[in-house]
Amino acid sequence: MPGCDKLPMRKLIALFLSLLALAAHPAAAQQVISDVTEETVFVSNGGSERFVASAPAAIPQGIARFGPFRVLDASRVALVDVTDARSPAQFAALLKAFPGVSLIEMIDCPGTEDDRANLALGRLIHARGIATHVPAGGSVRSGGVELFLAGARRIADPGSEFAVHSWADEDGREARDYPENAPENRAYLDYYAEMGMTPAEAKGFYAMTNSVPFESALWLGAPDMAKWVRLD
Repeated sequence: MPGCDKLPMRKLIALFLSLLALAAHPAAAQQVISDVTEETVFVSNGGSERFVASAPAAIPQGIARFGPFRVLDASRVALVDVTDARSPAQFAALLKAFPGVSLIEMIDCPGTEDDRANLALGRLIHARGIATHVPAGGSVRSGGVELFLAGARRIADPGSEFAVHSWADEDGREARDYPENAPENRAYLDYYAEMGMTPAEAKGFYAMTNSVPFESALWLGAPDMAKWVRLD
């Protein structure tokens, strides 16, 4: 991982990108997949950080806060920020305090600062049988898409949006620069299989995300996402 002295610069870059996005957010986020909209993406350290800056959504306050999660009531939580290395433990603590949680409202999900922890969080969501829901106006981007896929049921309302792109390592190599069965690629293919995808579905979805360079993003609406993953 990069040294801690670099953290403020990362945060400043993310803030700058968010401000830019306020003026340059895609006007038609629900484009068909053949229409590619580019958005600035910040990715570093072998894909250990993957998030896409976008216009901020209205964030609910909730009745309790656990890292990027807001508890809305006894059965619903909202995901409203970037996940990081602390997120699996924070979500486990949330479930201990609110064991009846059965739905995650994905309001504003820019991605993750720690891919390994993000996949662990997804496995926890999936193991607990929790559903994921992106409401109209909700935005799930980059590493946040892996968490959406973790839902025991996946619901994407009209007017929801998703953004996908490839990862890149510290040497600038992207997923396509590694052999298909390299550990760097298998980590995602295996995760998708655990989330219920067939090998063909996992391979197709992963290839689609990696067709977009890491410094860009492909924006998808709910109908586009439904072409690649099973939705309820």
